[in-house]
Amino acid sequence: MPVSVAIIAGAGPGTGGAIARRFAQAYPVVLLARSQASLDPISRDITANGGSALSIPTDVTSPTSMGSVIDQIKARFGDDADIAAAIYNVASKFTRKPFLETSADEFISSLEPSVKGAFNFAQATLPLMLHGGKGQYPPTLIFTGATAALKGGSGLSSFAMSKFGIRAMSQSLAREFGPQGVHVSHAIIDGIIDTEKTRGINDDKPDAKIDPTWIAESYWFLHTQPRTTFTHEIDLRPYSETW
Repeated sequence: MPVSVAIIAGAGPGTGGAIARRFAQAYPVVLLARSQASLDPISRDITANGGSALSIPTDVTSPTSMGSVIDQIKARFGDDADIAAAIYNVASKFTRKPFLETSADEFISSLEPSVKGAFNFAQATLPLMLHGGKGQYPPTLIFTGATAALKGGSGLSSFAMSKFGIRAMSQSLAREFGPQGVHVSHAIIDGIIDTEKTRGINDDKPDAKIDPTWIAESYWFLHTQPRTTFTHEIDLRPYSETW
């Protein structure tokens, strides 16, 4: 019986960890991040709660590194393993800098973890989604986006370019692979996410930050949608967020 797995790129503390824990309730999960140290606590937590996690330190900007991930999935779960859900949650390089002070290298470098990484991730995972699709839910590819995917802010030209790029690619993939049964979705996270790094920001305002657990639940909802009702894009924000 082929094994179906969920794979999460950017599975660090916060959103990535919450997504991994949610999908681990249904699938063995493959956790990707640059650092093994950031993967270990999530992997231990999932295992302690009865789940299965394979942690792989990965550079998503490298096709070779992503190829190694697929090889390790097949070695662990079998050559006939398929991917039920693939979530690209890698943070884009965020730099607020005046445009005329931005070098060409700085501008282009924002594409590495965002568009290039997303491209490598999608190319590596989609083949294992296309030959799967026999599970309870349609195979699902989700990209985490941001407000900058819709509007470029002052001083955020390179960041906005990278987020626009991921959104554009996800639209193209949805139109190409949707008819083949793969649900491709883009999530706009519009607001501050409640993580360790954001402690002290808006703490005096109730419900002003996005709970990563509910981002994960929203991603699970996308994954469970039937082929008759695919949502390509959702946006999530606190009720108090100005938009």
